[in-house]
Amino acid sequence: FNNPPPVAQMVVSVNDVPLSTQGNILCITGGEGTGKSNYVTALIAGAIGQSEKNKDKVMDTLGVSVCENSKRKAILFYDTEQSEVQLFKNVSNLLARAKQPDKPEELKAFCLTGMSRKERLNAIVQSMDKFYYQYGGIQLVVIDGIADLVKSANDEAESVAVIDELYRLAGIYNTCILCVLHFVPNGLKLRGHLGSELQRKAATILSIEKDDEPAQSVVKALKVRDGSPLDVPLMLFAWDKEAGMHVYKGEKPREEKEKRKERELVNVAHDIFGRQTRITYIDLCEQLQQVLDVKERTAKSYIRFMRERDIIVKDPANQSYFMIGLI
Repeated sequence: FNNPPPVAQMVVSVNDVPLSTQGNILCITGGEGTGKSNYVTALIAGAIGQSEKNKDKVMDTLGVSVCENSKRKAILFYDTEQSEVQLFKNVSNLLARAKQPDKPEELKAFCLTGMSRKERLNAIVQSMDKFYYQYGGIQLVVIDGIADLVKSANDEAESVAVIDELYRLAGIYNTCILCVLHFVPNGLKLRGHLGSELQRKAATILSIEKDDEPAQSVVKALKVRDGSPLDVPLMLFAWDKEAGMHVYKGEKPREEKEKRKERELVNVAHDIFGRQTRITYIDLCEQLQQVLDVKERTAKSYIRFMRERDIIVKDPANQSYFMIGLI
């Protein structure tokens, strides 16, 4: 206690809410064609920083703040899904966003599609070790397509082993590992054993979905270690033909955030009360913590919200119990 560890540096944040710090995993998930790869490349562009000529202009990192790589540590980008041609295009786009005429030496991008699934993780481990010593540290690691490191996302032993290894690497090299999970999320839970394990270990999980207006994508927080995911703003981004890239379109109004919160908590209430008709306050609090992977304080605020919206009501026969409301 007299020799505390150094405070972990914030790598990605939104409105001063830390989404990822050194030594942690940040997960980005969503369906096909929602813009996950473009979102990820915007974060890498933010980590690279702008060229000296354009320092006065604000870079568009799609609504989040990314800590600049001032010490020129390694930034590693592994793509397990897309072709070499597509990876080259993605890196070219991120350099254009960062207003960099040439690729910085510390940015390393690798196409792993030609390797077997077993070789991929091995290649990531070995190259992280090499570049950590070569550049005196690693600022950010991006793995676009983490499901392609395992034979099956539903294989429990394999999923646990891969996530454990990535979490270990994030700690050893004191870096943030950003994983892209190509699943369609269902509410606040991720699919498969790989998703469940990530849900436990990741500091933050961001979901990218198509907005009601199909041209736009919306970024939602499914999990935030320091705070409530339902209190993180819903951020919008869309393709801009003139700019030749995706641009930030602002936050969704507060009413939308409240509507989303209500919708998610109605689903959770149906899930909990589908197993039992009545429940005590303490049990309900524990179940919310378990289902949504939140702290006790957040679970209590959810119960208060559910009572205000009549999602749950007191049992007339016994005031110590809650029942599902008229939803």
